[in-house]
Amino acid sequence: MREISILGCGWLGLPLGQAFLEKGYVVRGSTTSVEKIPLLQELGISPFLITVNPDGVAGDVLSFLSRSDTLIIDIPPKLRGNASENFVSKIRGLIPFIEDSKVVNVVFISSISVYGENQGLVTASTHPEPVTESGKQLLESEQLLLDNAKFSTTIVRFGGLTGNNRHPVRQLAGRQDLDNPDAPINLIDISDCIGIVLSIVEQRISDAVFNAVAPYHPTRREYYTQKAAFAGLAAPHFNEQQTESGKIISSEHLRETLNYNFLVTDRI
Repeated sequence: MREISILGCGWLGLPLGQAFLEKGYVVRGSTTSVEKIPLLQELGISPFLITVNPDGVAGDVLSFLSRSDTLIIDIPPKLRGNASENFVSKIRGLIPFIEDSKVVNVVFISSISVYGENQGLVTASTHPEPVTESGKQLLESEQLLLDNAKFSTTIVRFGGLTGNNRHPVRQLAGRQDLDNPDAPINLIDISDCIGIVLSIVEQRISDAVFNAVAPYHPTRREYYTQKAAFAGLAAPHFNEQQTESGKIISSEHLRETLNYNFLVTDRI
């Protein structure tokens, strides 16, 4: 019976843990909230209270990793708005614990923010050119893990996340002068996030980098106007003078390597 550890049982990590349980895995999951411990226990996930800080890791990380051959890292950087942290230091501080464990495969949940907004068609061979602080720190963190010879790392760069009552149209509804009306969307549903990570682990993929975005790319204007109407929300208004082309993220390498068919495309 395979054992797996999921660092960060949040929006994605929790249902991902449930999916691995259904596959017969022993799952250890971490949370930073004491209140969430009973929920993890109820679901069958062995809970651990662990906080990864820029200056160290709090909690019983050794037991969390002790018998797992795979670690999924799903702790996104808090670098939006006024929030700021040194995410790279968090990953750097976590690495020695991975090195001292039995973990041989790491799956790092990253983001397409490692690519610049105007890089055009982005494929598996496109060199990332991040412009946001989040993208820059994610890319540096990816490299720290990929460069480590004591374990192998697979990077999954997800697009904008949807599903489980989460959708960007809720934040955009009614807003004025939004940028890039003609830029394409790059989204992915939670069901495909889970399916892709399951495929990576079950196929024992290692030392790989994947872009994970649904193969559906209407313009922001078209897509969010339609979604707002469908949800009964106020339509967003775009700055029509903004003519930047944006980027289209291709997941062709992922589909071919994993033999993966997306579950949600134009219904996203």
